[in-house]
Amino acid sequence: MRFGIFYEHQLPRPWEDSSELDLIQNALDQCEAADKLGFDYVWEVEHHFLEEYSHSSAPEVFLAALSQRTKRIRLGHGIVQTPPPFNHPARVAERVATLDLVSGGRVDFGTGESSSEAELGGFGIDPIYKREMWEEGLRVAIRCMTETPFAGYTGRWVNMPPRNVVPKPVQKPHPPIWVACSRRETIHLAAQKGVGALSFAFINPEEAHQWVEDYYDTLASECIPIGDAVNPNVAIVTPLMCCKTEDEALDRGIEGGNFFGYSLAHYYVFGKHQPGVTDVWKEYVERRAEAGYSPEAVIEAAKNPDRLGAKVVGGDASGLRGAVGTPSQIRDFIRRYQECGVDQIIFVSQAGKNRHEHIMESMELFAREVLPGFIDSQDRDDAKKKQRLEKVLDDAFARKPDSDHPDLVDPNYQFPAIPMGLADRMGNDQFYSILGQVQDHAAIGDLQGFLENISNINPFS
Repeated sequence: MRFGIFYEHQLPRPWEDSSELDLIQNALDQCEAADKLGFDYVWEVEHHFLEEYSHSSAPEVFLAALSQRTKRIRLGHGIVQTPPPFNHPARVAERVATLDLVSGGRVDFGTGESSSEAELGGFGIDPIYKREMWEEGLRVAIRCMTETPFAGYTGRWVNMPPRNVVPKPVQKPHPPIWVACSRRETIHLAAQKGVGALSFAFINPEEAHQWVEDYYDTLASECIPIGDAVNPNVAIVTPLMCCKTEDEALDRGIEGGNFFGYSLAHYYVFGKHQPGVTDVWKEYVERRAEAGYSPEAVIEAAKNPDRLGAKVVGGDASGLRGAVGTPSQIRDFIRRYQECGVDQIIFVSQAGKNRHEHIMESMELFAREVLPGFIDSQDRDDAKKKQRLEKVLDDAFARKPDSDHPDLVDPNYQFPAIPMGLADRMGNDQFYSILGQVQDHAAIGDLQGFLENISNINPFS
């Protein structure tokens, strides 16, 4: 069992001039603390135009800054939106590799496709094609990271000639790959492709058992790795607010955790959004009970003590809870996920209007009273899992076709600089002569002569 913290950079209205600055600086402080406290991962999303729900449009910048403030925690670049209209696969490969270099090899490469009209429509992506765009973009990005040179690709969504994409990542053949999952069908897809499943559905441990079982059964029978390494892991996301008393935890964490669920559903399920105008927080306060994200329902349900659940019912309403409670309650909640085979729990604390100081106190208490009970068995459990999956992974790679890494069509392929290409097409002897002079001046470091010759170039004379 591994533990991560998750960031959308939520920022409910109303906003002040310093709101986004405070948000980012507080998140950096929280992640730096998590590194020192013993958390294993920090996950940072990529989203665009999702006001209040996610002000995280450039996660690679945030994670690069974080890489210099941390020593051991893994940096989950997750998810990167891999459909090419969002991010060209060569740029994805360059970003991931550079982040891996500046962090000393601590990157996990989460991928996804988005399901919001705000993002898909904003980048001109037809939802019908987003899944095949995700796969094509991801395949090309992996090849860009692992081939020297990249042999080129001609597809429906990506057309790119041979190039040597640099830099290459520290982790070989590439950082661990994940995909965002909100449905059981996508968990199945993750196993088929040999990538980790980042489940963003709020599911109870008993329900997670079915997802995990399907993932590992599919991995054994159907996996054809999309990459050059398999990342056999299932992670689930849940709210976290760890306090000495249950009442304090509910008071500090329930409203924010339910705003996380409500604002997600606003953009992905039932909302109508006017950019720059719609107040999602205000709508949440007014409509949360009818939408199934009621803090009051959670508090009502807590009057009848029972073990924690991802979603609870109080009276006629329901709401999200998760790991919001005392260390003892949270420890039992996590044990249930561990028994079901979940490999990582990713905690959402920075949600809604949860306060920075409460998040810091919660992480510290969790690290002091809950985390130690799970760390001792990590190495032993990792060894058992590796042994259990050894043949499964061998069989998976036996299914992987050689065509996933094609050879260069022309082993002598080269491309000229633009002026040399013009000279080749025109056959202009004077042009060739000037280019030769430029080369001679550049070779001896004669900058002035280099510039004078460049200024004399007129390929059409």
